[in-house]
Amino acid sequence: MLAELAGRIGRYRDSENLLRRALELAPGFTAARSNLALVLYRQNRTSEALEMLDALLEFDPAHSANSNLKAAALGRLGDYQEAIALYEKVLSDVPGQPKIWMSYGHVLKTVGRLDESIAAYRRALEIAPMLGEVWWSLANLKTIRFDEHDISAMENALNTPRLKSEDKLHLHFALGKAFEELKQPDASFEHYNAGNMLRRAMQDHDPETTSRQVERAKASFTSAFFARHRKTGHLAVDPVFIVGMPRAGSTLIEQILSSHSMIEGTSELADIPALAARIGARGQGIEAIEAAELKSMGEEYLQRTRIHRKSDKSMFIDKLPNNWAHVGLISLILPNAKIIDARRNPMDCCFSNFKQHFARGQGFAYDLEHLGRYYSDYVDFMAHFDVEQPGRVYRVIHEQLVEDPEQQISALLDYVGVPFEDACMRFYQNDRAVRTPSSEQVRRPLNRDGFDQWRPFEAHLAPLTSALGDIVTCYPKVPSRFAKR
Repeated sequence: MLAELAGRIGRYRDSENLLRRALELAPGFTAARSNLALVLYRQNRTSEALEMLDALLEFDPAHSANSNLKAAALGRLGDYQEAIALYEKVLSDVPGQPKIWMSYGHVLKTVGRLDESIAAYRRALEIAPMLGEVWWSLANLKTIRFDEHDISAMENALNTPRLKSEDKLHLHFALGKAFEELKQPDASFEHYNAGNMLRRAMQDHDPETTSRQVERAKASFTSAFFARHRKTGHLAVDPVFIVGMPRAGSTLIEQILSSHSMIEGTSELADIPALAARIGARGQGIEAIEAAELKSMGEEYLQRTRIHRKSDKSMFIDKLPNNWAHVGLISLILPNAKIIDARRNPMDCCFSNFKQHFARGQGFAYDLEHLGRYYSDYVDFMAHFDVEQPGRVYRVIHEQLVEDPEQQISALLDYVGVPFEDACMRFYQNDRAVRTPSSEQVRRPLNRDGFDQWRPFEAHLAPLTSALGDIVTCYPKVPSRFAKR
């Protein structure tokens, strides 16, 4: 019970320790073992969770909760077909489970089976019409338009007494999308803002924390520091990191690169942040780490990510946007890795974040001022890195990629170090699985649909424009105040 409480407030390590102690006392306590598998999954220790779930399901193959968690774990590791088969088995046994229908819809969307995904979401809503996350999942496909019946159903759900905050915020985000498509920006913004306010209340984001971290990183990662560490790190050449702001075109770049015969797309991997968190937990600066340990950390990263690689392609992509804050660490532990910065117009990018409900993380995205400050910190640190390590990071400007794809894609492939292949121009024909909110967008040819979507909402965006300041007018260049040593 103590472990359950610890898990509910996010103290997963404490929850794990308590569950392991419970299992020492009672090895046959299968409920505790199931909870431990869930806690491991929530700590991104997916392989360990799968191993435990396999043992549990061998003992009790009909346990639907364990089967559902295993399907989710398989999906996280990219074993989508096995996950789909397992979801289908669970739903044949317990068809009245709306959240399982929703999870089934998620994985169908990921592999591009869009019609079946929509059908699964609709089936979930037949069972539980007030389940806000399903409405948002439909909106998040970004390919369907809600009709009057849908809007009425969502508004009725919002008026349900004692509706959970999670359902409310998802309904608000979905209604924001519905009214945006109807070209009613005031009504749309009202719902987007309401959803963001609810989500922000659940977050503990302080923009000052990010700013302080950037200042510390700028002080540490200097040209002199890198000169002292010329021979550190693991020399592997296969990782390609795509960093930047969320909603800046990183999935598009990944789709283009993963259409190449030598490059495998994986997912948004949590391994670099995990290594960075371990360093931070010591209370020491990066300067205190010995060269041998930096090399070991590079090797550990390669080992941790190997499970996500499903082919024998020579290079692979780690597309976690927030890794912009860790480009210094990446450069130390993997000095030959490629780093690509995906950058998009600050107003389009930030407003797209404001409209997006993220499954986890991105605490900065639910407040317009916080968004502007986070984008500013990102630009600040990347400009610093450009000065201290010229040419280390390759920047792709989203608008330039859309306007001149052949030249931009050719230059991108040159940077990565692979020959041009025409398949990269036809990236939208790539049938790989895509797990991000842009999954359906990157299955279409390049277009200008995402340009200037913020303009109808301009009257509501003063906190954002104020926080961004001259970043907006300078784009795609950066203000000179960021480029100084």
